Amino acid sequence: MNKDETDFRAKLTPEQYRVLREKGTERPFTGEHLDTHEAGKFTCAACGNQLFASDTKFDSGTGWPSFDQALPGAVAYHTDISHGMVRTEVTCANCGSHLGHVFDDGPTGTGKRYCINSVCLNHKPE
Repeated sequence: MNKDETDFRAKLTPEQYRVLREKGTERPFTGEHLDTHEAGKFTCAACGNQLFASDTKFDSGTGWPSFDQALPGAVAYHTDISHGMVRTEVTCANCGSHLGHVFDDGPTGTGKRYCINSVCLNHKPE
């Protein structure tokens, strides 16, 4: 992708920019897509890349949208050692924007819990 930070700043709200481009976190239980369950795909708010299918979303009780798997090739994984923890950061494979983290404590057969900031997502209904 050939967008620079000026393009991202022009496209995104200040909160989206803070989370997506500066690796921030939104407050739990405040996101628009926490309770979005309509069939469709969740896409990256920064570039439109399809990230998650709605049928992989589940209520984790954490306050952020949670998914048990990403679409193939949609996300990239990075070791995150910030805040005194070792976690796996999830970014958009297309534009590199921060989405959230993935944990190995999911309740489904994948064992994964992609904990994603709602502000990073758009929902495209089927």
